[in-house]
Amino acid sequence: MDERYLIDEMRIEDSWRIFRIMAEFIEGFEVLSKIPAAVSIFGSTKTHPKDNDYQKAEETARRLVKEGYAIATGGGPGIMEAANKGAKEAGGVSVGLNIDLPEEQKPNKYIGTCLNFRYFFVRKVMFVKYAVAFVIFPGGFGTLDELFEPLQLIQTQKIKPFPVILVGKEYWRGLLNWIEEVLLARGKISSHDLNLFHIAEEPEEIVSFIKEKRG
Repeated sequence: MDERYLIDEMRIEDSWRIFRIMAEFIEGFEVLSKIPAAVSIFGSTKTHPKDNDYQKAEETARRLVKEGYAIATGGGPGIMEAANKGAKEAGGVSVGLNIDLPEEQKPNKYIGTCLNFRYFFVRKVMFVKYAVAFVIFPGGFGTLDELFEPLQLIQTQKIKPFPVILVGKEYWRGLLNWIEEVLLARGKISSHDLNLFHIAEEPEEIVSFIKEKRG
């Protein structure tokens, strides 16, 4: 097959991809612009309902709803399910921003408003644009990605600062030590960058910190 033909076909596919991306942005903006100020809660999909972190996420969402916040998650199982459950059972706005994956991630049953995304970067824009705080429970690569996205945006002044809270000092200890002993010690970040995030243990502490920072 002619190489030029293949290149042309790829360009056509890219052009149509732009329309799919635009459609995801438009739908996200239209739906999420109508919800109350939201707290985005992240963490592992593998967290079991009997796990202490699951229960903390559920209680955190419940308390935040009582303070008038919506709860936004990635829409899947684990910590996301816990947060959506707490929000729904407290009578609040429970949002799930689900992502299409090769191994299908089914939206959990506690979501009130559900959006499905094909593109991770569009989904991340929605989390940042419509959140007034990020709460990060223990998780894996996806959770780390969701942690560092707002930190970089706040650091570079691309967005206004908002609370970014890591839950569980023991879980995050190794990462925090590396940030201080490697990144800070070698001059890759400044000392004031350590103030971009906060460590918390319990739901009441999380909620109190968000309320304090939001005035």
